[in-house]
Amino acid sequence: MRIVNDSQLIQIVDAALADATRRSGEWLACKRGCSQCCHGVFAISQLDAERLQLALASTDAATATRIRVRVQDSLQRLTPSFPGNIATGILNPDDPAFEEFANDEPCPVLDPDTQTCDLYAARPMTCRTFGPPVRTEEGGLAVCELCFIGASDETIAACEMQPDPNGVEEALMTEAESRMGLQGATIVTFALR
Repeated sequence: MRIVNDSQLIQIVDAALADATRRSGEWLACKRGCSQCCHGVFAISQLDAERLQLALASTDAATATRIRVRVQDSLQRLTPSFPGNIATGILNPDDPAFEEFANDEPCPVLDPDTQTCDLYAARPMTCRTFGPPVRTEEGGLAVCELCFIGASDETIAACEMQPDPNGVEEALMTEAESRMGLQGATIVTFALR
């Protein structure tokens, strides 16, 4: 299967999420307005950054202004201890400070009144896969701390989400890095500054 653009990847990931959500049933606590996963910074790819930038540029003026104000506020809080290159916004993957960096910082795209994402359709892949069990690089299954409470390992494994079974995201990320002229991960705040 050949993926030619980001929207096709999003369709695949969203379909995998819908399937995992169906299989997870009541074990999955995620719902509109639950924003536990929207606090604390996390690495995003340049593909995610590009998607967010395009969405911000095409959203209505009032929403874009609110997001930009939250981005500026977030930049003021995060810049002094950013574990990476402040000029480019690229994270330093070897900096141990990232593990404890800004764990309570709200995502600047999170509307503080509604606790919903103002750029939901353009959200990063991490956001699209948070909640259902997803295989980690170490081989274990990670789930949201609010989900699958009391579930057996077998139940969790039966609900595993396979977001990119054909491994197409990597090629799209490489293309995005070339278009953006930046290599490496960033965070939402620096992607939208």
